This record gives sequence, structure tokens and C-alpha cells, in this order.
Amino acid sequence: MPYSRRTWLRTAALAAAPGLLRSQAPSDELRVAFVGVGNRGAYLLEHMLKIAGVRVVAVCDLDEERARRAAKMVADAGGSARTWTDFRKMLDEQKDIDAVVQAVPDWAHKDVNLAILEVGKHLYAEKPLALTVEDCKLTVSVARQAKGIMQVGFQLRHDPHRNAAMRFIHGGGLGRVLLCHGMRHGGDLPREIPWYFDKTKSGDILIDQGIHILDLFTWAIGAHPVRAMGSGGTNLFVNEPPGRTVMDNYSLIFEYPGGQRVNFSHHYFDPPGFTGIQERVFGSEGAMDLIRASWQPRGKRQTPVPLEVPDAGRDATYLSLAAFVEAVKNRRQPLNDVHSAFVATVQAILGTRAIYEKRIVTWEEVAGAA
Repeated sequence: MPYSRRTWLRTAALAAAPGLLRSQAPSDELRVAFVGVGNRGAYLLEHMLKIAGVRVVAVCDLDEERARRAAKMVADAGGSARTWTDFRKMLDEQKDIDAVVQAVPDWAHKDVNLAILEVGKHLYAEKPLALTVEDCKLTVSVARQAKGIMQVGFQLRHDPHRNAAMRFIHGGGLGRVLLCHGMRHGGDLPREIPWYFDKTKSGDILIDQGIHILDLFTWAIGAHPVRAMGSGGTNLFVNEPPGRTVMDNYSLIFEYPGGQRVNFSHHYFDPPGFTGIQERVFGSEGAMDLIRASWQPRGKRQTPVPLEVPDAGRDATYLSLAAFVEAVKNRRQPLNDVHSAFVATVQAILGTRAIYEKRIVTWEEVAGAA
């Protein structure tokens, strides 16, 4: 599988500004089904219903009441969707489906994704790709042979500010990338979603949550890491909620082939408004704040320079879904495709293993040779 630096640079070149979506020629209506319409799935559905040229024709959830609520959302938007509780039956019996949005719990991603790809549907799949490297590799293999296009839900790639910042970085604005520093500090996971707290179902908090920021940093650098070291555990929310097996904090360092490093801290006991989320890239010519899309030259104290940001203020999830629709209609490779999702997911697995095993772990021993 091609995960070379050349592949990464080619993928980086796909970072077109979100505003370009509006310039695409109209195409035929895309008929979309949803599998999983809980917390995340309902949010995706809300945004998909706003995209021109899309008709939501089916909604599926194991919880019949959730499926009915989702169908009502479609009806309130002027459409009509059949409700299902068995996604395989939906795929077998409802023939008017062109594409599927998958938003099921992490532990079910691999099985649901493979079933959708194998029947030739286009697929927008929530991250992570899977919870094991073997299942990630299987998904990549199936996606490469499938008739449909697969996009994975790393929606921050489509956030207008981060997207503009990344185009500046890839265009050489910061010079050579040297270091990335990130923090994801906040409150604990929502208690009404029990599987979040079971690492056998979520992969733990790095794979389920921190993966978004690591994906951005690896995209900025243009290569996957070669090794990881870290430490983490549960310091505050011990057995809270009862049976909890996921961490509430960790810190990681990733090293890359060109000597670049990523420093990343993630915890769930941050006072409101104290630190929050930070994503910064440091280069030989200056540093970039990805969230604000502003940069400052190195060695010169001045007010950070804001970039021009097309579509500033627009929702990243909406833009990610709109990009998926555009990719399907125009048969284009998505920006956040199965290959970049493989690297992001394996990187999160690599970091988690380094924390658990309390040692330096290499990419090669987790994923094999590149």
C-alpha cells in the first residue's frame, strides 16, 4: 500500500479551498442513506439535508425510535426517508441508494464499512478507520477495489481556517516544517454514551478523539511518524463512570523521518476556558496558528498576520459532507481519503501502544515497512 512521502505530497496537493465547492457544475441528484443516527449521525444528517443536489432516502439505526426521529428530520426538510433497523437488509432491499453515511460506534466501523463498500455504494465513514491495524489494512484493500468513493470523516481538514493555514504551509510559507505542538484540554466525555468509556469499543481517547489533531499535524509534515513515546493514564476520573477503562490524560511525542516532531497533550480536567485546544506548526521561517489561520515570522516580534480565509465561519462538518458529494459527482479523490485515514488511525494506535507499554514504539513494528 502506498504510504510514501510522494503519496503524502500528492494528497497534500488536493487541499483545495472549501470555497471551490460552489464553483462545481451541477450533476444528477445523489440519493443518500444514513447508518447510525445517534449523536454524531443526527448532526451529520442535519448538515446533509442542507446540501443541494442530495436526497436522503433512508435512515437506519438499531434503536427504532432514533430512526423515526431521523426520518422526521428528513420529512421536516421536505423529503421522505424509509426507516430501517438492519443496515444489511437496507442495502439488500432498497435499490435507490447511491451513497451511505456511516456514523456507528467505533467498534463497528470495520464491519459496516466493508459491507457498504462491497455492494458498490459510495461511503462517507466516520473516523477512526478501524480499531486494529489489521482491520485498517483490510478496509484500505477493499476500498481500493470498490466501485464507490470512500471519504473518512476527518472534517477538520475542511475547516476554512485550518484549510487556509495548510495551503500556506504546503506552499512554503513557513519554510521547512520543524515542530508541531498541540493541546486538546477540556471536560470529560459525555456520560450518556457508555461505549466512550470502554477502550475495547472506542480504542481509548487518543484513537477516538485526539486523532483529529494528529491527522492535521501529519498532513502538515507530509509523512507518517517513525516512532512514538508517551505517558498517560487516569488521574481524576478513576472508575468514573463505573467500569471506565479509558484514560483521562496523556502526553505524546512523535518523531518523523525528516527529524520533525509532534508534541501533543490531551486531558479531560481542564477548567472551562483555561487552555482548551491549540494547534501550532513551527517552521524555519515562522509559526502558524492553525485554528486562527494566522502566522508570525521567526525572529521578529509583531502582531500575527491573518491569512485570507475563504468561507470563514462556515461549519467544517457541512463543508466536509459537501466535499464528499462533490467528489462523488465528479469522481474525484477526496482530501480525507482512505489512505490518509489509514495513516491517521495507525498513528493513533502507535501512540496508544507507546503509552500502554511505557516504551518507544516504532511505526514499522506496528504497521510494517512503508
